Amino acid sequence: MKRNLTRFSGFVLAVYMLAGCAAKDDYPGLEYAPQMYHSTPYEPLSQIQNEEIGSWLDSNPEDEHGEFYNSNPYNAHGMTMREPVANTVRRGEDLPYRYAKDDLELAAAELTSPLEDSKSVVKEGKALYDRFCEHCHGKTGQGDGLVGEVFLGVPVYNSAALKDVSEGHIFHVITMGKGRMGAHASQLSVEERWKVVKYVQTLQKQ
Repeated sequence: MKRNLTRFSGFVLAVYMLAGCAAKDDYPGLEYAPQMYHSTPYEPLSQIQNEEIGSWLDSNPEDEHGEFYNSNPYNAHGMTMREPVANTVRRGEDLPYRYAKDDLELAAAELTSPLEDSKSVVKEGKALYDRFCEHCHGKTGQGDGLVGEVFLGVPVYNSAALKDVSEGHIFHVITMGKGRMGAHASQLSVEERWKVVKYVQTLQKQ
């Protein structure tokens, strides 16, 4: 008898809890920790301007908006994220690279390094070179890295063909790739590429 009563009580409690989760026309039901689902601050990627979406204003007149309303009334058109001015160009190192892969001669003539010649820049360039370039080009730029020994034809930096190429030439090749060498723009930032250029120029003179 006691066991049956316990089971019946549990059944009644379960039914009561399930009934409490059901939404009605005048009451939306209960939601545990609603702010975990619906952000209180303005969400920049959500521009819901309908003030009554998900609301139960009739039974709760003190609420200003529905729970999904997510527009900033202090900005034009209720927008939270403002759009940039037309024709805005982003500045900084993420500025789109304006040279195509085949524009090597143009890049070689126009690009110049923004970094000053210093031992620290060359040292950092060497560290990056050892990590990203040495396996093909070798420790001293002779094309005798472990990969270069297998895939022959890696150019020698101090050869007649390369010893006088400009820093813009080297930067463009690192950025866009050339021949069997792939582009390294995704692995190295703009500043890091220029540091590698500074170190490669020391290998050109050896």
